[in-house]
Amino acid sequence: MKAAFLLWVRKRLSGRKALTEIERARMLINAIDRGGIPLNPARVNAIARDLGLEVSRKAPVEETVERIRGCLARHRDWE
Repeated sequence: MKAAFLLWVRKRLSGRKALTEIERARMLINAIDRGGIPLNPARVNAIARDLGLEVSRKAPVEETVERIRGCLARHRDWE
């Protein structure tokens, strides 16, 4: 039973490619713009760090989101 489940999981995940840091940042900003609230500050900080931003663990999430938004605005040519 366990082997069948693992085979099913591998099959479902095999076609997916990993998201780039730009895609993750855009998805975060789009979700916030639609009215979502980021519940995990560590995840927001990780996205910001992946973009090359230096982020303090004590920085408010709202400030980090604005910095991510600014980074995406400055680099509109990123695909």
